Amino acid sequence: MRLQYAAMTDTSSLLERQSELEQVCAVCDRIARGESISVDSLPANLQAILRSNARSVEQLCARCAELFERAQRQIDSHAAVFEQHSFVLPTPLRMDAHERFIGRGVTMAFLDSGFYAHPDLTEPRNRIVAYHSIFAAEGDDTSLYTSDVASWHGMMTSVVAGGSGALSDGVYRGIASEADFVLVKIGLTGRISEDQIRRGLEWVLEHRDEHNIRVVNISAGGDFEESYLTNELSQTVERCTREGLTVICAVGNAGHMPGHPVLPPASAPSCIAVGGLDDQNSLDRARRGMYRSSYGPTVDGLQKPEVIAPGIWVAAPILPHTPTAEQAELYAQLDAASDENLSTVMKENRGIDKDIDQASGLRLPLLRQLITIKLREGNVINEHYKYVDGTSFAAPIVSSIVACMLEANAKLTPQQIKRILIATAERVADVEVERQGWGVVNARRAVEVALSL
Repeated sequence: MRLQYAAMTDTSSLLERQSELEQVCAVCDRIARGESISVDSLPANLQAILRSNARSVEQLCARCAELFERAQRQIDSHAAVFEQHSFVLPTPLRMDAHERFIGRGVTMAFLDSGFYAHPDLTEPRNRIVAYHSIFAAEGDDTSLYTSDVASWHGMMTSVVAGGSGALSDGVYRGIASEADFVLVKIGLTGRISEDQIRRGLEWVLEHRDEHNIRVVNISAGGDFEESYLTNELSQTVERCTREGLTVICAVGNAGHMPGHPVLPPASAPSCIAVGGLDDQNSLDRARRGMYRSSYGPTVDGLQKPEVIAPGIWVAAPILPHTPTAEQAELYAQLDAASDENLSTVMKENRGIDKDIDQASGLRLPLLRQLITIKLREGNVINEHYKYVDGTSFAAPIVSSIVACMLEANAKLTPQQIKRILIATAERVADVEVERQGWGVVNARRAVEVALSL
């Protein structure tokens, strides 16, 4: 009997302990496996968010605490971008681009890891006039129609410069939305070497007359710092300029690193090296600041970058037929769905996102908060576009402005184009000259000066 009583006591004790560990969370109404967290133990900013969603709660589960922490991170990181607008500004609007000039009759060559024939480049007119991969036989464009891991970067850079905005009813178009494109694939996976960039440039030089190429965009960096006098890639850039090609290079994203190195090809004297501006998704010039882009002087004592352009909060396309595209489509559907249809949309799309799959029991305010978190964490604008950062996307903005300058005045030389961009740039107050060069490119003024010549 004593053994039986002891066993019953042990069982009762176990059940009590299990009951303590499986209390229902007062926030999400789900079983809280593990110790509950006291609201008073949370940081004040998290308490404020929680109290606005669940006023009388004193304890919550770890899953809910983590959800509120993620919400706070998104509030902190996105406060600037959505402070004045509920949407990401289109590039032509934020740059005050000239409405009359959109790159007609100008061909730009883009060198990048890979590309995709995105609708913004192929609709309503296919503006990809040539495609070349340094890894494939001439004329083999198979990789242009493949959504592989190397395709997204070049697809984004080219569309940022000259996308038609076909998937956004023209809202998120590039400044040079009527320019033609020659796309040169110079990477597979991992880092792109100087030799690969040089091989791509040499192909462009060989075919520039065939395709009437006037502008070359390179959003890739070389191996290490080296004088242009001995660096083969820099020498190739100088040859491009002598033969009439305007070469625009991303300066790099190493502004926070010791020495903030500027690597070839951006360190070549004749190229236009582009740094990053942080305009905080605003048209207010007083809000302008710097992105963490690399800056000189170079090992040759040259000022780099020459100019800067938006390097953050830049609208760019999502690579179709990828998990990222599936998730963006789901988040956009959920965001647009009525409260009554949310559960239906979630059930129909199970397996795409683990957080969404596990959120079926959440109260409506928390579910809406989770959807907002997923949109922000994925930098999602809508199912087709997201916002990106890096000088890789600042350079195409400058390339698109150059295309418009050449539409306005086809006789401009690379040297004239560079001088105009420098002369019309606007300095950012309280930022060192070394970091910003001559300042922010002025799209409208640069085209007007080009036209006047």
